[in-house]
Order: sequence, then C-alpha cells, then structure tokens
Amino acid sequence: MSFLGLKKIDIYIIKKFLGSYFFAILIIISIAVVFDLSEKIEDFIEKSAPTKAIIFDYYLNFIPYFANLFSSLFTFVAVIFFTSKMAYNTEIIAILSSGVSFRRMMYPYFISALVIALMSFLLMAYIIPPANATRKDFEYKYIRNPIRNTDKDIHRQIEPGLFVYMKSYNTTNDVGYKFSMERFEDGVLKSKLVSDYAKWDSTLAKWTIHNYYIRDIDSLSETITKGSTLDTTLNLHPEEFKRYANFTETMNLNQLNQYIDDQRMQGADNVVELLIDKYSRFAYPFSTFILTLIGVALSSRKVRGGIGMHIGFGLLLSFSYILFMRFTVMFAISGSLNPLFAVWLPNMIYAVISVFLYRIAPK
Repeated sequence: MSFLGLKKIDIYIIKKFLGSYFFAILIIISIAVVFDLSEKIEDFIEKSAPTKAIIFDYYLNFIPYFANLFSSLFTFVAVIFFTSKMAYNTEIIAILSSGVSFRRMMYPYFISALVIALMSFLLMAYIIPPANATRKDFEYKYIRNPIRNTDKDIHRQIEPGLFVYMKSYNTTNDVGYKFSMERFEDGVLKSKLVSDYAKWDSTLAKWTIHNYYIRDIDSLSETITKGSTLDTTLNLHPEEFKRYANFTETMNLNQLNQYIDDQRMQGADNVVELLIDKYSRFAYPFSTFILTLIGVALSSRKVRGGIGMHIGFGLLLSFSYILFMRFTVMFAISGSLNPLFAVWLPNMIYAVISVFLYRIAPK
C-alpha cells in the first residue's frame, strides 16, 4: 500500500468503508433471497426445478445482479453509517485536530470508492451479462416465459439498400405474416416482393416465402413474377425475434456496441433505449464517487440526532437521486433529451450538490 501513500488512518478508514459496504450488501441480499424464494417456491415445486439448478443457475447469478443494482445505495449507506459513528465517537475531530486536512481525509474514501466503482463497471460490462443469460434461461424453464410470442409491424434494413417488412411475427412457429421486401439503388426502388408469409426452414437454414409476387423495375419497364414458394437466404435470423424482456442485460459491452450498430443499420426504433443502457454502464459506477462525497459531507458533523438522523437524510437524498435518474431516462426515451445527456444529467447535478455540501462541511 506504500505506493499509494497510505497511512494507518487511511487503511483504517478503507477497512471501515469496504467492511460496512460488504456487510450492508450481505444483509440486504440475504433478505432479498429469502423474500424471492418465498415468492417463487411454488413455481420451483410445480416445475420440479432441480435444487442444484436453483442454487447455481438462479441464485448464484441473481446475487451479483441484485448487489450491483443497488451498489450506489449500499455505498451511500455504508459511508453515512461508519462516518456518523466516527463523528459520534469524536474520531473525526481527532483526525482533523492531528493536522490532517478535510481534503486529505477524503483520500481513503475515494480509494475505496474507486475500488467499488471499478468492481461495479466490470460487473455491469462483462460479468453480470452472461450471469443474466443463465438466470433468464432458468426463469424461462421453471418460473415464467419472459420471451415475447409475437412482434408487430417489423421494419428492418438487413443490408444496405435492402429492407424487409412483416405485419407480425410468431416466435412459436417462426412465421412472419404479410412479408415484403424492397431493394433500393441510389435511393430508387428497383424491386419489391410481396407475399402472404415467410417461414423459417431450420433444416435448410433458409426462409421459404409463400404466395409471392415480385415487381422488378428498370428505367423503361416493369416485370412481374409470381410463385407459390421461394427459398431464399436473408441476413435475418429467427433468434432476433426471440428476445427476453430486457434482453440487453445478457449482452456484455462489446456485444451491446455491436447490437447498437446493427439496430442503427436496420433503422430500428429501440436505439435510444440501447444507448441509455450503454451509457448507464459508465455513469452508474461514477455515481459512487458523488454519493461518497455527499455521504462524508453530511455525516462528518456530530449532531444531536446521531446516526439515525444522518441515515434518514442520506436515504432521502439518495432516493431523490434514483428518482431523478428515472425521470431523465423517461425524457430521453420520449425524445425530449439526448440519451448521453439524460444519463449523465443526474450525476452532473448531484456532483454540484456534493461540492456544495463539501464546502460547507465543518473542517
């Protein structure tokens, strides 16, 4: 630890911080698992879910997801809890009286926050997504069917200049109804196919188009071709329609970036939601630093109400932060705010609040 310039008091604070953080997570997760098990025990029994699968496929993957979901809140509670206790025991006064500045005292707090933020980012970006995939597969088998059965009014650009449309798609039979396909060259329509439906042939790994006609257009004439069936290969796979609710939770950061590029190329209408998911994986861990600073600024002062008053006010502030974050996301989805700005706006506002609280904190 010497390369970080840590002193005994720094190590003491780091141990207190991380110890309180992981203790808070352990307590809350234990309660969450008990409530979740009591809610789903009937499904497990009814579907004869194996005990091994319940433990290792579901709960072992449920725990990191739930822990990271409320990581910032746990950080805030941990900071307020042990800092208030230090203030109540006049440890903060002793530290400042020994010649350590308030700014220097923040150093071990931010070292701890950095550890938690990096851990949160790695979990969100690379570890939780495959864990979510396993957990959701378990839910699909033994709890509920989270996969959408039908999609409606599907418009896709499957390659440059080639567009497909389906009135609806049934994931059970892999059939797209009222299927049509248009090919453009330099913005000019050159060919259009219209059919009753297109069905995926898993044996040939091709689409079979039924009851179709094709209209080919050139500068001088049009040609109409009709038929009952047509086998064709398209850059479109049935798995794209068999998505879990919140399926991007199963994608790591690299997969999410690739999926966003694909959806942009296809002209999909869910790009904003995908961008919000992507930007949140960076903004959410960063909030650890902001809430840490707010927590220290609020709880470093010894007050009559003691720890309870600090925790109560801190929870009120943290819940207002979470609520504000939800509001900005809603505005981004509606098109009122840029996704990047919407995701980072709560951090920017509460960063200003944290600096203000830091400046007025007793030093």
